[in-house]
Amino acid sequence: LYMSGFGNEFASEDPRCPGSLPEGQNNPQVCPYGLYAEQLSGSAFTCPRSTNKRSWLYRILPSVRHKPFTPMSCGDLTENWNEVEPDPNQLRWKPFNIPKSSEKKVDFISGLHTVCGAGDSKSRNGIAIHMYTCNTSMIDKCFQNADGDFLIVPQQGEILITTEFGKMMVEPNEICVIQQGMRFSVDVFGETRGYILEVFGAHFELPDLGPIGANGLANPRDFQTPVAWYEDRTVATGYTIVNKYQGKLFSCQQDFSPFNVVAWHGNYTPYKYNLENFMVINCVAFDHADPSIFTVLTAKSTRPGVAIADFVIFPPRWGVADHTFRPPYYHRNCMSEFMGLIKGHYEAKEEGFQPGGASLHSIMTPHGPDVDCFEKNSTAVLKPERVAEGTMAFMFESSFSMAVTKWGLDTCHRLDKSYYKCWEALKNHFNPNWKPSSKNRVGNH
Repeated sequence: LYMSGFGNEFASEDPRCPGSLPEGQNNPQVCPYGLYAEQLSGSAFTCPRSTNKRSWLYRILPSVRHKPFTPMSCGDLTENWNEVEPDPNQLRWKPFNIPKSSEKKVDFISGLHTVCGAGDSKSRNGIAIHMYTCNTSMIDKCFQNADGDFLIVPQQGEILITTEFGKMMVEPNEICVIQQGMRFSVDVFGETRGYILEVFGAHFELPDLGPIGANGLANPRDFQTPVAWYEDRTVATGYTIVNKYQGKLFSCQQDFSPFNVVAWHGNYTPYKYNLENFMVINCVAFDHADPSIFTVLTAKSTRPGVAIADFVIFPPRWGVADHTFRPPYYHRNCMSEFMGLIKGHYEAKEEGFQPGGASLHSIMTPHGPDVDCFEKNSTAVLKPERVAEGTMAFMFESSFSMAVTKWGLDTCHRLDKSYYKCWEALKNHFNPNWKPSSKNRVGNH
C-alpha cells in the first residue's frame, strides 16, 4: 500500500494500533501505546516552509539506544576523488558483473561500488554515482546514509526496501529515493543490479515547468510513499546498523529491529515512482529539443537554473520533427553526463551501450551519435515514428566535474577501451560547391 503525492504532509499508522498518532500535538507527555516520539529533520529548523522537511516517528524504542559505532570496511565505496589521475576521455562501461550467489554471498551494502563523483560530504556539497550488484538479502542489518540522499535505479531484479516509514517494492523501470538519515534494508530475489545517484546537501525536487504550465513531465500524484508498518522484534544475536558518515562506513549493534515505527506523520519520507507515468514533452515541428525536457527530478544548487544533479530519462515517444536530424546532436557541455540503460537500445548508440552498463561524458568532452546513427538518420525518410520503443535510458547530469574512481577505471575490468572507435569512421561530407536550394533555405519548414 502507498500514499500518493510528492512532498505532501502525510500521516500513517499501522492498522494493528489504531489511534497511535497523537492528536493535536507532536510530543505528548505520554504517547499512545507507550511509544517514543522522535523527530527526523531533513532541513534546518528555520528553512522557509516551502523547503522545510521533517517527520515525526512514534516508535517502540528510540534510535539512540545502540552500542557505539566502530569503523568497518568500505569495500569499493569511496569519496576519494584523487586516487587516480583525471581522465577526460569519453568513457563507456560494459554491463557491470553481478557476483554469483554460488560463489559469494553479496548483499546491497557489500555490493556498493563507487564509479565517479565530486565534492565533499563534509561541506555538504557534491555528488557520487554508485553501482550496486548483489545476490543476497540483508539479514538483521540496515543502512543509513548520513551524507546525503540516494536515488536508486534498479536495472535487473526487483528490490524490496523496508524503511522506518514502511515497505516499498521497486522494480526495474521504477526508481526510489531514500533521503538522508532514513534507515532501510534491501531484500533481493536473485542476481540484482542497479545504479545510485547520491547528492550531498540538497534534496530532490520536481523541476519547474515554466511555460509548459501546471501539468506535465513527472506529475506529483504519481509518486508513492509507503504506509506505516512495524515489527516488534528482539534480535538477541545483535542487529547491525551500518552508517555512511563522511564518506566512510561505520557499524553498531543493538538488540532490536529499527523498523519499529508504529505511526508517523510529516513531509520527509522515502518515495518511489514508475517511469512509465512520465508525461513526455517533445518537438512537434523541427529541431531536436534539449534533454532538459526529460527531467524527472532535480537537486538544485544555489545558482539559479544550475543543478547539483538532474535525473533525466529517454522514454518511448513519437519522433515527428521535419527537416531535422532527429537523434541527439553532437555536443560539448559545461555539465557532466553519466548515462545508464535499464532496458532496450539507446537511439544514438544501437551497439555497445548495453543494459547494466554506463557511459560518462565529462565536462567539455565531445560526444554524440556514432557513425551508423549519423549516416542512417542523415538520409532517413522523415515520417512519424516511435522512438525508443521498449527502451529506457537515463542520465545523471551534474554541474560538478566528476572524477572516476580506481574501481571505475581499473578494478571493475568493465571499461570499454575501444569506445572512441565508434566515431573514427565519421566522414568528411564538406562540399565547397554546395548551393542553397528552395527546400533547405531558412524559413521553408
